Amino acid sequence: MKKKIITFIFVLILTSSVVNAKNDLYDKIDLFGEVLENIQKDYVDNVDQSEMMDSAINGVLQSLDPYSAYMSPELFKEMQTDTKGEFGGLGIEIGMESGVVKVISPIDDTPAAKAGIKAGDYIVQIGKEQVQGKSLLEAVKLMRGPVGTSINLTIRRKNIKKPLEFKIVRKIIEVQSVSSKIIGKNKDLGYVRLKSFNENSDKQFLKSIKKFEKKSKIKGYVFDLRNNPGGLLTQAINITDFFLEDGEIVSTKGRKVSETRKFFARKGDEVKGKPIVVLINNGSASASEIFAGALKDHKRAIILGENSYGKGSVQSIIPLRNGGGMRLTISKYYLPSGKSISEVGVIPDIIVEENDDDFLINSDKDNQLNYVIKLFNS
Repeated sequence: MKKKIITFIFVLILTSSVVNAKNDLYDKIDLFGEVLENIQKDYVDNVDQSEMMDSAINGVLQSLDPYSAYMSPELFKEMQTDTKGEFGGLGIEIGMESGVVKVISPIDDTPAAKAGIKAGDYIVQIGKEQVQGKSLLEAVKLMRGPVGTSINLTIRRKNIKKPLEFKIVRKIIEVQSVSSKIIGKNKDLGYVRLKSFNENSDKQFLKSIKKFEKKSKIKGYVFDLRNNPGGLLTQAINITDFFLEDGEIVSTKGRKVSETRKFFARKGDEVKGKPIVVLINNGSASASEIFAGALKDHKRAIILGENSYGKGSVQSIIPLRNGGGMRLTISKYYLPSGKSISEVGVIPDIIVEENDDDFLINSDKDNQLNYVIKLFNS
């Protein structure tokens, strides 16, 4: 009898807390309605309530994290449309930070990279439009346009007081994700530059490795993931698996059971234990961080350069009943050590800062790559 009374009291308390939570939510909804009513009645200018509601919805999503966002029906349709060469881009991966658009990474050989845009830059103005207060997707829309047309970007850069102005001509962005060559004083290092994790990156990457492995004097490898903004999770797993004999590569954890998974390496090291150095910088994000972080945790590679970006979450696109959509973070990545990549990134084993000038793969001024070559020769 006593047990039943205790159970009843517990259920009563639980029910009461749920009711109170619901009442609190309804109070907030009523308050929101009151705010809208006062804006409509007393605000100095006429306001489009539909646009205001879109902004409110987007504000809720962006308060969760920098990657969740609302897309109006018009914007959602535009994002899904195959441009068929009519529209071009600048070649930058961007994110949000404290309400400001931040460059995650310029992509190699694109207009943005050639113009001098750097990872970590803040875009404060696009053309004549101030970026503050706009959503990430609105900023993307402003930067897109017909191929051959130009756009002016105003940039704020760390340690530079004055804003920087860049005029960039839009192009169709086609990324060849893998390039490779022989480097080193004695031409005995295999260098592979991985620009992104696209659908066929693993095949291209493995082809380069097999070509190098046929050369008997290759003594080690340099994998360059600087300014690689990431891409497909499956590609990150496949490419990492080329160099591990066993063990966990990455795990994802979310509220749903279906979003909580672990991925493991299969037996077989494509370079047969040869030493590996992975180059990363502030523009290395997402899939790049999975690759670098897993090889670091398994002590399979030396990570050299600067801290990576810290983009360790998975987004899903969810269609909405009004024809719009929402991008929502549904899980986070965790390295084999159990550490989250989010906002922390991968810390290099050896920290070597980039030059003030943009690093150029074929340049003698690339001090990070030169450091790696000396490392192998020491």
